[in-house]
Amino acid sequence: MRNNSWLGILLLLAACGPGEDATVRPIPINRKPIYFDVKGFLDSQVVFLNRRQPIVEKQVRLRDGKVETTCVAKTDWSKELQIFYQMDINKPALRGAYDVKNVNQPAATADLYQRKAGVKAAVRELLVASAINYPATINATVIQDNSLFYSEKKLSLRADAQGIKSYSVEGVQKLVMFDTVRYSVRTRVVR
Repeated sequence: MRNNSWLGILLLLAACGPGEDATVRPIPINRKPIYFDVKGFLDSQVVFLNRRQPIVEKQVRLRDGKVETTCVAKTDWSKELQIFYQMDINKPALRGAYDVKNVNQPAATADLYQRKAGVKAAVRELLVASAINYPATINATVIQDNSLFYSEKKLSLRADAQGIKSYSVEGVQKLVMFDTVRYSVRTRVVR
């Protein structure tokens, strides 16, 4: 009886395994981005800026409309630029989710990535204007919307051949049954 039960278990396990027609597809680890590589650009800037540690000047617009300015001497750039990683549209789930258009910009070539109709993705659009060997500006509109919460952020980075020179975040948040909150932060990298 014992041999029959082992035989039954082995047959059951064999029946659960992949059949002859099962296809094994390798998952590419380093798939080349099909859109502008925001993550790669930010990763390189984090390393560069952490090494250099430039002073930054920040302007924050408060709720009452007043602007507060401060200078920061030491910055953890991986935290400082974290919000801009939201602009990355090169996630596997977003392949083919954006239309790409060439847009005329003064003194630069630009690509506009617009979310296709019916696609549920946070980035509505991404505009990348490039100079010769670097992105001169990267702008994105990021939206989160559900039955309890609405948030819209306009993210903007400006760079030159030496790297990021300024960035800003302007946004609006609305929580059901609460006031709308508008905010803006502008930062300049002091060379």
